Parts: sequence; structure tokens; C-alpha cells
Amino acid sequence: MRINLSIVLLVLGMSLLHGASASVISVNADQDLQHQLDIAHAGDHIILDAGIYLGNFIINKSLELSGKQGAIIDGQAQGHTLEINAKNVVIQNLKVQNWGHNLTTLDAGVFVNTLAEHALIKNNNFVGNSSGIWVDATPNIQILNNTIEGNEAVRSPDRGNGIHLYNVKGALVKGNEVWHTRDGIYMDTSNGNELNGNFLHDLRYGIHYMYSYTNIVTKNHTKNTRTGYALMQSKFLTVTDNISENDVNYGMLLNFITKSTIKNNKVIGVQNMRNSQMQHSQQRYQPEGKALFIYNSLFNEIHNNILTDSDIGIHITAGSEDNTFTGNSFIGNTKQVKYVANRTQDWSVKQQGNYWSDYLGWDMDGDGKGDVAYEPNDGIDRLLWKYPTAKLLFNSPAIEILRWVQRQFPVLKSPGIMDSYPLMHQPEHSSMEQHAS
Repeated sequence: MRINLSIVLLVLGMSLLHGASASVISVNADQDLQHQLDIAHAGDHIILDAGIYLGNFIINKSLELSGKQGAIIDGQAQGHTLEINAKNVVIQNLKVQNWGHNLTTLDAGVFVNTLAEHALIKNNNFVGNSSGIWVDATPNIQILNNTIEGNEAVRSPDRGNGIHLYNVKGALVKGNEVWHTRDGIYMDTSNGNELNGNFLHDLRYGIHYMYSYTNIVTKNHTKNTRTGYALMQSKFLTVTDNISENDVNYGMLLNFITKSTIKNNKVIGVQNMRNSQMQHSQQRYQPEGKALFIYNSLFNEIHNNILTDSDIGIHITAGSEDNTFTGNSFIGNTKQVKYVANRTQDWSVKQQGNYWSDYLGWDMDGDGKGDVAYEPNDGIDRLLWKYPTAKLLFNSPAIEILRWVQRQFPVLKSPGIMDSYPLMHQPEHSSMEQHAS
């Protein structure tokens, strides 16, 4: 094949010219930053000196924008502080603050438009009233090691989300810390993304999924939220090695989740009104206190999780069947399981069950499995769930007689959860990376 030498030389010349044109440009707060962004060439690196840069800035070229210590971009309480409209833009080492607070117009500290493929937003500090980073159908974006702080004085429903991703693919959101926004990370109608190692605390929901498929949620840590992981209307999620600590309502909520893997997670201390400060901030509603709540979710693998020190270990209801449970540890929960359905479920797989801290059975053959099945609930539990006022009779002779009759005549037993091969010892769980508080 003959190669046209003149074409090769032209391409090489243009490449060299482009490489030579890339510059490092220093800008101070007395200069017009938008003008500098407009006159820069693709590939240039603009470095901001310490100071406050007032305005709403738009990046329409493949630039890198970074700042020295003390460089602050201030949106003057309107619109987006930064808007990205080009591929391969890098935003790093800046403080971004005081953007608009109009949730209808999607005001954000950084707004990433659809054309901004391969954007990198890294090592920035965001402080504002609405969404910190909003990504609008942008593929292959990376959001790494940012801090995003909302305004606790604003009513929670009126705040934006820390990181809001809509219709994105190939996103990596890793190592960020978010607090006092509405939700920490909100994923809507987005497939093939990864949330990894984020610390999300003092929020409504730490991680919130809606209508999203084939996503990875791993090594994240939620703390002091109303719900740590609100996973809804989604399929093929891989949720592994996450921590929920002292979340109030639910540690993990599975609502219409199918064909997903929930594995090696740890949920600690989901309790109802744990202290006076929480009582004051949440006084308008009654928390549930459930480590794991499964609602209308099917065909999921729920394995090797630790659910501990919560009011309820698992509440499962509304047709949540054909899920598999094995290797999980239920430790010190006030009630291990709340099950509301009409079919008995056996929570063991291939003669491998779960560990229950309140199991009173024995292991005569020393195989590490109880010789008697574990049944966390009975018909009296269901009676009390259906008629809460009957709790007044909880320790009465009538209740004790009903329990005795149920034991003597198993035909009267209600459908419930059974673990045919309960584990005598807590299984070893894979190590989980915990974000430093």
C-alpha cells in the first residue's frame, strides 16, 4: 500500500502545532476569568491564584482549570458557578461556592452538560445550598476526592443532592465526602457506573438509586442518615463491602430491586430515636430502625452481610420472594426478622444457613450447624404486627397460652422464616474498607 508522504507530514505538523500551542496560564482575581477561558486554546491549563473569582463561568473548550491554595470561585447566589460544555475538561483543586438555589433550573456548583464526555472533577471543595455536581447525560465522567457541604439551615427537601447523575454511563464516583445536602449521591436512569469509597453522612439518603441497571456500589460508608442506601426500581446491582453506621430509618432499603447481589456489607446500629439531638431533628416522623428492609424485591443474592445492634435486623414484605440468604450474621438486634407474607421461606442454601446471636439450639455432630432449625418469629409476633394495641397483653397469661398451643399443635403455625442449617459461629467476612470519620 502506497502512503502519501505529504498527508503524513501535514498530520504530523498539525499535531506538533497543537502540542506546541498548549500553555500554562496564570490568572489572578483582578482579571476577567471568563475572558481568559474564552481566549484560551484547547489543551491549555489555567491556574488561578489565591483570591475570589465572582461570576458564572462557562467552559467551551478542552481545558484544565485548577487553583492554588485559596482560589475560590463564587457564583453570587445565581445559576451554575461553573458549566462544562466540552470534552476532556479537568476541574481540580478549587473551592466552588455560593451558586444558585433554584431546583427547577438545576442550579449547581458544577453543571456538566451532555457534550462534556470524559470530564474529570477532582480534589475540589464545594459549599452551597443546592446540588454540588450535576451531571446531565454525560458519558465516562470521573468525580474523585471532592468534599461537598450543603446548608443545614435549609429544609432538607429544598436542598439539592451532593452529586446528581442523570442518564449517565461509565461514571466513576470515588473517594468523595458529602454532608448536609439532601441525598449524598443520587443515581437516576443510569447504567454501568461505579460508586466506590465515598463517605456520606448527615443526609436524607446516603446513596439513592432509581431506574438504574448494572451498577457497582462498593466500599462506601454512610453515617447518621435517614437511610444509608436507598436502592429503588433497579436491576443487576452489585452492592458489596459497604458500611451503614447509625443510620436512623433503614441501613439498606431494597424497593423493587431484582437480580442483584447484596454481599459483605455491614449495617450497624439502625435504631429508633437513639438520642435527643436526633429526636429534635426528626420529630415529625417515626423512624423504622431496620438494618435491611426488603420490599417487593425478587431473585436477589443476600450473602455474608453483618446486620447488628438494630431494632430489626431484616423486615421483608410485599411479595419479596425467591431471594437467597446465606452466611449472614444477625447479631444483637432487638428483633432479628420481621416477615409479613403467606409463604414459608427457608434461608439456607446447600445446607449453609446464617448466624443468629440468639439461637439456642445445639450441634451434637460438631459440623458447625445447629441440629434444630432456627425460626425467628411465631404467630404471636404476626398477631402483634397486625394489631399493635395487643402489645398491652404481651406478657399476659393469654399470650403465653397462645404460644404454648402453637408449640403443641404445629398445624396452627403461621408461615414464616426458617433457617434449617443455622451456623453455630459467626462466619469470617471479607475485610471492609471503612472511611475515616
